[in-house]
Amino acid sequence: MLTPRQKLLALLTLCLALLAPLPAHAATPVRPHNPVVFIHGYNADPGVWGGLREDMRAAGYADSELFSWGYDTHQSVNEVVAGQLGAYVDQVRRQTGAAKVDIVAHSLGSLVGRWYVKFGGGTATVDHWVSLAGPNHGTSTAWACALWDQACRDMTPGSYVVKNLNAGDETPGAVKYATFWSNCDEVVNPDDSVPLTGAANTPVGCLKHNDLLGDDATSAAVRAFLAS
Repeated sequence: MLTPRQKLLALLTLCLALLAPLPAHAATPVRPHNPVVFIHGYNADPGVWGGLREDMRAAGYADSELFSWGYDTHQSVNEVVAGQLGAYVDQVRRQTGAAKVDIVAHSLGSLVGRWYVKFGGGTATVDHWVSLAGPNHGTSTAWACALWDQACRDMTPGSYVVKNLNAGDETPGAVKYATFWSNCDEVVNPDDSVPLTGAANTPVGCLKHNDLLGDDATSAAVRAFLAS
């Protein structure tokens, strides 16, 4: 039989137990996204990335993590444009506080991104590099404009840019590389110019050159690769 004093102490103990906060569960850490720098192709502009940007926002990316870079596609890949890209990447890193960025490039933009990674210090600042329909080993269709356009000359098979990018290690450093290519690409010829040794090379089926930019399956595969 409890005394009145013991009953009071028991009641107070029970009240204190009920008022005590529940133990906090460890929060699941949220993996921050690398900022993504999109590089458009020849005779294009940053607007081509609208569909993929929308998909990435739906997947949890913030607008402040997505950067569509614009540049003059008629200038030299190695002498001019790759250096401009390097300056832009540094600006993105300062703005976001990120140590590294991911690069997603289409067509000519693939050569620009590769030159920056291989020769411009990008092995230290790029985490994932993605090429959509990039003429990574050159394309014969570039001869059509090579007489008057430096960027077209850079895309021709055997050009200074193509030779140097593919000399030795095609995928240098600790960067994760991926390419996506189509067997119906009317711009990149031959089709197997796109894949790189050491990259995750994914055939997307029969898509036109620019259709890779808006293809849902390709978009999903790019996002999965960036999350790897």
